[in-house]
Amino acid sequence: MKDLSKAYKESGVDIEKASNFITKIKEVVKSTHTKGVLSDIGLFGGMFKLDISNIESPVLVAATDGVGTKLKLAFQLNKHDTVGIDLVAMNVNDIVVHGSKPLFFLDYLAMGELNTSIAEDIIKGISEGCKQSGCALLGGETAELPGFYKKGEYELSGFCVGVVDDSKIIDGSSIGVGNVIIGLASSGVHSNGFSLIRKIIREKSVSLDEKIDETSRTLGDILLTPTKIYVGSILNLIRDFQINGMAHITGGGFFENIPRILPRGVKAKIDFYSFEKPAIFHWIKEQANLSWEEMMSIFNCGIGMVLIVKKEDVEDILNRLNGLNEKAWIIGEIQRQEQDSDNIEIYF
Repeated sequence: MKDLSKAYKESGVDIEKASNFITKIKEVVKSTHTKGVLSDIGLFGGMFKLDISNIESPVLVAATDGVGTKLKLAFQLNKHDTVGIDLVAMNVNDIVVHGSKPLFFLDYLAMGELNTSIAEDIIKGISEGCKQSGCALLGGETAELPGFYKKGEYELSGFCVGVVDDSKIIDGSSIGVGNVIIGLASSGVHSNGFSLIRKIIREKSVSLDEKIDETSRTLGDILLTPTKIYVGSILNLIRDFQINGMAHITGGGFFENIPRILPRGVKAKIDFYSFEKPAIFHWIKEQANLSWEEMMSIFNCGIGMVLIVKKEDVEDILNRLNGLNEKAWIIGEIQRQEQDSDNIEIYF
């Protein structure tokens, strides 16, 4: 039989390899499927049947994000099995703060030339992230773009959709003076600030094999620790407690993300000394010669998720989080905002 894809293959796109790859990962993807999934990968679109039997007025919540330049370290270390978890985390953490349950996820993976071994590691990571957050990997796109990316490099982005009952949307509007701010521990740097981290590594000729704390882990391993997924713990909490607001601490740190959920007339006052800062943040601060205020405008500094709750619920919520193996601290409170003052204050 005439090879109809020969000309395309000679241009750098191997359709047969891509087809074989899809076949190979079908079981990995299928392992994430929930009861709403109606289709297998390979069709033009993924199908999901929405169960609204227990939802009076369903609202879909969607997010899209990527992993950013953290990928550069994955390329450098030739380690690709964690960035897929990062990809899912950056999306599902964004939608769960509104009280929504993630339903399904789609990914976009682009390479100059399809490396099936690397791509399989990435998809396995995405699958693991979906399992951790209870959503289905519904489909995606794996693209070969010859001449667009360097050999061994790729781009990764994702898209997530969740659902919440209209009456249970959490948007910060119920936050009031006297509410308490609880911080949930991060797993490390997560997926933000890597342009600065890479600048430090490049300009100071830092080895990724260097050990920067008392553990045996290398700098590379610490930096590639995947973003923590908070979905299970948060859905558990909102089942039994009123959460007035939540903020996913991503790019822009505390100063950009907490104000996004604050209503007019209030401010968040954060106690800098109330929570642990992992060694990696001390290392970054020292290497970049930054103040802690500057650090907290870029990085999560040890807090990946913030909850704002009623004072009378704090003890029970902390006990619940402890039972869910979440390390958490009271890190501040909501106060009245004075005229012309900032809506977030961190005292050192």
